[in-house]
Amino acid sequence: MAEFLLELFSEEIPARMQARAAEDLQRLVGDGLRKNGLAFESSRAYVTPRRLTLVIEGLPAATPDISEERRGPRVGSPAQALDGFLKGAGVSLAECEQRDTGKGVFFFAVIARKGRPTAGLLKEVVEQVLADFPWPKSMRWSDHAVRWVRPLQSIVALFDGHVVPIAFGPVTAGAKTRGHRFLAPAAVAVGDFADYAAKLADAKVALDPLERRQYILSQAGRAAASEGLVLREDEGLLAEVTGLVEWPVVLVGSIDHAFMDVPDEVLITSMRAHQKYFSLLKADGRLANRFLVVSNMEAGDGGKAVVAGNERVLRARLSDAKFFWDTDRKHRLETRLPKLAERLYYAKLGSMADKAERIARLARRIAAAIGADADLAERAARLAKADLSSEMVGEFPELQGIMGRYYALADGEAPAVADAIADHYAPQGPNDRCPTGPLSVAVALADKLDSLVGFFAIDEKPTGSKDPFALRRAALGVIRLVLENGLRLPLKPLLVAAHAAFTQPLAIGAERTALDLLDFFADRLKVHLREQGIRHDLISGIFALGGEDDLVRLLARVDALKDFLASEDGANLLTAYRRAANIVRIEEKRDDTSHGGEVDPALLEVLEEKALKKGLDDVRRAVGLALAAERFAEAMASLAQLRRPVDAFFDKVTVNCDAPDVRLNRLRLLAQIGGAMESIADFSKIEG
Repeated sequence: MAEFLLELFSEEIPARMQARAAEDLQRLVGDGLRKNGLAFESSRAYVTPRRLTLVIEGLPAATPDISEERRGPRVGSPAQALDGFLKGAGVSLAECEQRDTGKGVFFFAVIARKGRPTAGLLKEVVEQVLADFPWPKSMRWSDHAVRWVRPLQSIVALFDGHVVPIAFGPVTAGAKTRGHRFLAPAAVAVGDFADYAAKLADAKVALDPLERRQYILSQAGRAAASEGLVLREDEGLLAEVTGLVEWPVVLVGSIDHAFMDVPDEVLITSMRAHQKYFSLLKADGRLANRFLVVSNMEAGDGGKAVVAGNERVLRARLSDAKFFWDTDRKHRLETRLPKLAERLYYAKLGSMADKAERIARLARRIAAAIGADADLAERAARLAKADLSSEMVGEFPELQGIMGRYYALADGEAPAVADAIADHYAPQGPNDRCPTGPLSVAVALADKLDSLVGFFAIDEKPTGSKDPFALRRAALGVIRLVLENGLRLPLKPLLVAAHAAFTQPLAIGAERTALDLLDFFADRLKVHLREQGIRHDLISGIFALGGEDDLVRLLARVDALKDFLASEDGANLLTAYRRAANIVRIEEKRDDTSHGGEVDPALLEVLEEKALKKGLDDVRRAVGLALAAERFAEAMASLAQLRRPVDAFFDKVTVNCDAPDVRLNRLRLLAQIGGAMESIADFSKIEG
């Protein structure tokens, strides 16, 4: 068994494309080999800013010989059928045999193919992969017809130590690679993967991205500790920087004290977005005037010149940020509101000023419902989008809301109002912090409900995997805000009120929009609760009753239903319910009529059916009282009392008896089992 080493050496590959490119190279080459009957033991892919590397181990010298037998058409079949068989099998008629199978005489072709040398197959497969490689963006260079992410400079392709003459555009494979662009740029001959990896390490290239990531983390941790500080975690930045360097060297730089009065978020965002610097924090969590830069160089002066150059560039960047900060504070936040009329929210839904006015009205209503200050909620909602017109948010859109809070505090707004402005976009994902302050909750809910109602009312709903307006995220945000804050907040009236706030013509009416959104919330709630281990069918069973738009109450019902079905009585009663429902459905179809209606006590002949009738009457009363008081566990416990009379009924009573009126009465009794249970949930939606 032999090894295949492939390296594709190019100009710098964008960091965001590297991981996917390594996965694609490994998958496509592996699939191509397997498709041609070539098995192997293992494969690994690596990527650095300038190279994609694949090593495949356990390859045979050639593909195995193939011998297969194919049965063709019956002897005497039309010539067209015979010709098609011969062409598909790649044989002539003289090479076929005629055999009697017991069901007639048929043509058989015995096909024998010699194995192919692996080196030739590798050349064919890799060249096809290079031609079809799925880069998100690629380019041509010079006058070459081929495309690659950046100009390709060389290829290493070695099978069992010998060069595989793979060609791609102007480049033909060889056995030489190059090390670090500056620290070891000379060509290096390699023999196999072990030799290749060792020589790259000597040439200041850390081939494995996981190793480079760990190098950065360990150096950063030591550098932070040496300053008495803590590294600010940033997985996204770490992944990006790992893709920018082949030999990471972490250095510490300083931020001029003149910039430290600018909000921490601004400094962190400016350093991260423009310079790819890591921030360091003090023990209290505030930003320190130090940063970490990951260099791709080992400098003779210990990095002093590199740090000085980065500090000089950072001063220019932060000067801009400080200018924006100082300029923005010269104007009160509310003076920016007229500018929102110039900013389109969505063509069919008006301007951002229209949205701000709508969420102000809706936030006031929500605040009154949850016990928050309605005037302050309206104030916060009206100012929530004002920072979109600021210089700082224009430069750093990711700071919207955050800057609004700082400007509101500078203007003397109430701290709760400022916090609500900062929090109104949250939560933006399942792991994002969920606001808990009453004003923040009111404004965040108003913003999300306005978006959901608006886009649903113009029929711009999510479809399949497409959700351009992030409505699934907005719905999950509403669910989390309601559930995590325990809000007793019926949603349907709020959805109708949000619909009424639009002055633009909407294609879909308020009632239909509200019902569609409640179904949408049900789907999102299933996803949310499934991640917590709660079955989706329980949610379906509760939602199917209709009219349930209080998410806290719904969740309480789901929890009670889950516990009930986990009990022996609940599981057995569910089985009995299905039996009763099936009998009623079959007999209704046979009789072509419904078997609902009241049971006639005078027609109850057997003790067991009388006991079931009494049990149903008692249970319906108890369940009704418990549901009205929202004592859902008590309602389930009452329902469990039906188990024994139902079991006894099925043991002793013949439903389809000879007396038509008695039969009908018993079918009505069975139908009432479903009626009693379905006041709690639609048990037909419950799976096993």
